[in-house]
Amino acid sequence: PLLVGLLANKDPAAKKYAEWTGKACRADGLRYELRVLDDPIDVEAALMDANDDPRVHGIIVYYPIFGQEESFSGASQDDYLRDSVSFKCDVEGLCHTYRTNLYRNVRYLDYPSNTEKCLLPCTALSVVKILEECPGCYDMTRPLGKRNEGKTITVINRSEIVGRPLAAMLSNDGADVYSVDVNSIYLFTGGRLHKVDETPESSVRK
Repeated sequence: PLLVGLLANKDPAAKKYAEWTGKACRADGLRYELRVLDDPIDVEAALMDANDDPRVHGIIVYYPIFGQEESFSGASQDDYLRDSVSFKCDVEGLCHTYRTNLYRNVRYLDYPSNTEKCLLPCTALSVVKILEECPGCYDMTRPLGKRNEGKTITVINRSEIVGRPLAAMLSNDGADVYSVDVNSIYLFTGGRLHKVDETPESSVRK
């Protein structure tokens, strides 16, 4: 398998992440190719080329590239690029297909056959996996989707990388989840999302 990384910024953390990706791939016997782009405007074309290349099995884009700079589509340019990664090549679970399925609690790409699981963002998923091992957090004897029932959880941060997917995953497992961000607080409950009149302090006390 070939994983292609696209790097188009001078951010030291992104460069270090790219180095670690290469080391991890080599340790596991995977091929890794880092494509460094001098001009961020070239990322979209490079991304489309990688999407269409049958030799490429996975794509990882190292952000930030444009930060919160708005794209013509209305979202940020980085969000636009994230959604441009084909779900067939997305190794991070961040493209539109996987995000939409997560927020709708669709766990498989091929429903109703249910043989191909959707990818989930790794940092948020790792938090869930840790909670599954903590006594009293998850009831693994209960059916999928009900293992967190009766729990109230507050997630502070609503980024697309960690906070938002984590809140959705916990809610999909049955919990009532308060999602707290700078400008608003939402409650995920019963598969629905409600804006609520709470404060960060009152949400945490729940």
